[in-house]
Amino acid sequence: MIATQTEGQLLSEKLSFEIKNCWETAKPEDFPKIHLFAEQYKAFLNKGKTERECVRQCVERLEYAGFISLDKALAQGGQFAPGAKIYQNVREKTLLCAVLGEKSLHEGANILGAHIDAPRMDLKTNPLYEDSGFALFDTHYYGGIKYYQWTTIPLALHGVVFTRNGERQDICIGEDENDPVFTITDLLPHLAREQLKKEASHFIDGEDLDVLAGSKPYRDEKAENKVKLEVLRLLYEKYDMVEEDFASAELELVPADKARDVGLDRSMIGGYGHDDRCCAYATFSALLELAAAEARPAKTILCFLSDKEEIGSTGNTGADARVFENFIASLCAKTIDAYTEMDLRLALSKSSMLSADVNAAFDPNYADVYDKKTASWCGKGIALSKYTGSGGKYGGSEANAEFCQKVQALFNQNKIRWQYGDLGKVNKGGGGTIALYAARLGMDVLDCGLPVLSMHSPFEVISKIDLYTAYQAYIAFLRDM
Repeated sequence: MIATQTEGQLLSEKLSFEIKNCWETAKPEDFPKIHLFAEQYKAFLNKGKTERECVRQCVERLEYAGFISLDKALAQGGQFAPGAKIYQNVREKTLLCAVLGEKSLHEGANILGAHIDAPRMDLKTNPLYEDSGFALFDTHYYGGIKYYQWTTIPLALHGVVFTRNGERQDICIGEDENDPVFTITDLLPHLAREQLKKEASHFIDGEDLDVLAGSKPYRDEKAENKVKLEVLRLLYEKYDMVEEDFASAELELVPADKARDVGLDRSMIGGYGHDDRCCAYATFSALLELAAAEARPAKTILCFLSDKEEIGSTGNTGADARVFENFIASLCAKTIDAYTEMDLRLALSKSSMLSADVNAAFDPNYADVYDKKTASWCGKGIALSKYTGSGGKYGGSEANAEFCQKVQALFNQNKIRWQYGDLGKVNKGGGGTIALYAARLGMDVLDCGLPVLSMHSPFEVISKIDLYTAYQAYIAFLRDM
């Protein structure tokens, strides 16, 4: 006997919005593509633990795909033609890349924006000291972290040093299995009675996140600070580096572990830097996919991978700088006759952007801080966040209803699974993205990214199918918006 639906069931099906698990709705023949994309992302994540390393990987792929640098394109002279593939590497920390469309930039561009910085430990400008038979690095944490999560884990040292004679040394210690690693110690539970009475934010102070760098003294009875001296000797021997070179160096301590599959079903990825490199990888891959598939897109398509989001998008490589605006201005100047600044303003105001940043995935272990009705869930697709900010939406951006509807309709037409994406209960916290800096330029912008568990920790977790869904969503946005 075939069961028939009741009137109420039919009405519910017509009127209700059901957010389903994407693993249940995906085609089984797509599973290999989902897992392959995840493997490619894991390789990117393992090689890109700093902004510079992410940009380096992307530039290699861009040049292989036929993109040329903005400086080279400008030097060649002449106007840029539809289909031109242009990128700009901004101080090795921010990357912009575009494929010029058939339509004038007066009609705007379709833009994906993400960030490639992540919370970490930076070495201070005078970091190396000796205390009680140990050499230690003094650090200054970067971004919003829980201090205690960074103790007793293996750390790797990445970065760049310019020696006193101006020579560059790229440093990566702790990623090869034969490399030494670094760590921040913690107090044993036997002696932690007073520590355990403290609030979690004071288990360890931010000023005390100092890293073990050595314990072997230099063999000279008359030398001072012999353990520190031995570390300096090793750095000099391998990198021609002396102590004063720390003052200008960019050296970052990051988790030394590799990204790994999580769960017996291998449905998730755990690793450092998902926020926001999962969105950055998906946006960048979407642009490359379209660049290969379509010689001349209808509208100009653009990917913007920015730095410094975790500390407010500041500096000359952050989204609050002029790098994005300048890049669009260069494209306008080389595609629009008798270019004026009004052409730039019109191009910006007519553009559409997805701020591709992660959201907090609902965690059943901490259910009391989430609103289940509007939370984002691992495995249920890309999360649309109409607004960000904290409390009364302070410090964030809010997309208008017209643009939200367009994006939702676009995803529905392309059978992209999407869900809501509020960041927790009102007054429980909050956060922002680069969306407000794009909105300031007059364009429509909506936050749209992956749900993440354990955000800002050394080992964040995402769903593989959310990653692939985001990639599909970003392709649809660039192509069809």
